[in-house]
Amino acid sequence: MALKYSNKINKIRSIALGLVFAGMIIMYIGLFFRETEWLMLSFMILGVLAIGLSTVIYFWIGMLSTRAVPVECPSCGKQTKMLGRVDACMFCKEPLTLDKDLEGKEFDEKYNSKQYQKEQES
Repeated sequence: MALKYSNKINKIRSIALGLVFAGMIIMYIGLFFRETEWLMLSFMILGVLAIGLSTVIYFWIGMLSTRAVPVECPSCGKQTKMLGRVDACMFCKEPLTLDKDLEGKEFDEKYNSKQYQKEQES
């Protein structure tokens, strides 16, 4: 079974979307506790916090996306954004790299870590 790669920007956006739905579900659960006001209020506050955190994540990834390097995928020919040394195409999931030293190597997200880069320098 082949590994399925995913673009970092899409991963973070999926987490933020999951937080929106989780927040709404948490608030909906709070409606079942109408008789116990403090419990209902607690669920409502937790739901709003989840949605607020989602907003912060969406803003952060939007700002990060403006600094991402746009590249054309050699497989599908569409323009995609790359974060780090290795990433995957947003459309066809093709592993991509801008680093000439990593071309031809097996795709691994550890190539983006600072610790791996320090190990390679020494």
